[in-house]
Amino acid sequence: MLDAFARFPRAPLAHLPTPFSEMKRLRAALQAEGHLVPRLFIKRDDCTGLADGGNKTRKLEFLIGEALAQGADTIVTTGALQSNHARQTAAAAITAGIRPVLVLLDMVPYQGRAYRHSGNLLLDDIMGAEVRIVPQGANPAVFIKGAIDEISAADGKPFFVPTGGSNATGSLGYAAAYFEIADALDALGIANARIIHGSSSGGTQAGLVAGAALRGRGPAVHGINVYRGDHAAMKAGILSLARATAEALGAPSPADEAVILEEGFLGRGYGMPTAAMIEAVELIARNEGILLDPVYTGKAMAGLLALIRTRSTPPEEALVFLHTGGMPGLFAYEEEFTGNAKG
Repeated sequence: MLDAFARFPRAPLAHLPTPFSEMKRLRAALQAEGHLVPRLFIKRDDCTGLADGGNKTRKLEFLIGEALAQGADTIVTTGALQSNHARQTAAAAITAGIRPVLVLLDMVPYQGRAYRHSGNLLLDDIMGAEVRIVPQGANPAVFIKGAIDEISAADGKPFFVPTGGSNATGSLGYAAAYFEIADALDALGIANARIIHGSSSGGTQAGLVAGAALRGRGPAVHGINVYRGDHAAMKAGILSLARATAEALGAPSPADEAVILEEGFLGRGYGMPTAAMIEAVELIARNEGILLDPVYTGKAMAGLLALIRTRSTPPEEALVFLHTGGMPGLFAYEEEFTGNAKG
């Protein structure tokens, strides 16, 4: 079945397979709270390499592969100021010998100085990426089109990568990753499992769902909404993308119920800190020595913890937390972890 991926152009960018390990100390800490706790595993896609790693690297293998096949000399992409995707896209473009242009949206109502100067923005600058910032209230599409038109007018060959790399090409990365995770569980003799992850632009979850459809058996896919207030629209978008990815792979079309998306952990909005996120980040760091991020994995882990604490998942079903990266974002949220904003 992995032959289904062979016909797509692919640039080797990620360190694969990423580590897969059991979180025994976290399980013990939750058991000490009095909970029935299933076996807990973590898939370390923060260890994909490429400018501190993250889940976008898997998507970029296919996206950069397509860009190179089309003869592109410039990659244009977009995201929030502290976009993990933009940081990884800049690194992927540089690795492929392509110029990176990042159109970043000032979309998070968070005014800390570190947010606007440190974290991913600092790394973008160190890598020499061209950064264009879209002010709050402005139309991002105008800035993106302006960048593409400018490159084309100078006889360049731009290739646009959407937010999060979330189209059918990018989602192929997580269709392939599904096999990696399912095979690791098979090797341990675990037949009943669920993958828990933060879901945002949708490409990771759509890819996993398409991979499950292609493989035909394996763990369920359970997304935690960390991105949009319009939950129903987000779920519909993920299903549509999963079906487009499955179609590209020649896999059966995923059913409606294949997309499980948990709400209630977004807080006031995308990128806005929550007390549950802070608790989750600190709990994992202090029990497993693993650093999550404030925007995606911290909120996703808060969702996983809630599923255990409310007994919403049976104790016999192993849980696999997909760590999608983003640790540099911690430096942009310094105030949240220094006692100034806890409560």
